[in-house]
Amino acid sequence: MKILIGLDASNHSERVLDFVTRMRWPAGSRVIVLSVLQPVASTVAGAYEPTVIPQENLEGLRQQLEELVARAEGKMREVGFSTEGRVLAGDPRQSLIDVAQSERADLIVVGSHGRSGIAKMMLGSVSSHIVTHAHCSVLVVKQTGRAPGGGKEPRS
Repeated sequence: MKILIGLDASNHSERVLDFVTRMRWPAGSRVIVLSVLQPVASTVAGAYEPTVIPQENLEGLRQQLEELVARAEGKMREVGFSTEGRVLAGDPRQSLIDVAQSERADLIVVGSHGRSGIAKMMLGSVSSHIVTHAHCSVLVVKQTGRAPGGGKEPRS
């Protein structure tokens, strides 16, 4: 089985990795860990025009994502996966779809930030886009600690 894991620099990425390492996968499963550097950031100011991130900030972000991918690869290798890591530049939604297609991935695993309403419309949703456009199955790892109604889960 070929599994594509999409990571960003949020806490949700750690949850994705924890989820994948706890699951049973077919022998010989291979993991591709992918993070995408998006050179344009959305802003909520003014006329909602996207802004370009300055080059010096891009290099820092790229280094942060490369370290994230390297740590994720290490974690996946510890539990026995064959791994490959990549950091690409572009739109995360399309990059994940393109890599899944070109690598003939069987599964894409991404996290959910749990945004809804106006925040989701303003910021977009990578996981929603992936679910809608991927050629393969998609697993969205949700935030923990929340019940379906948005409240906290009861403690046992």
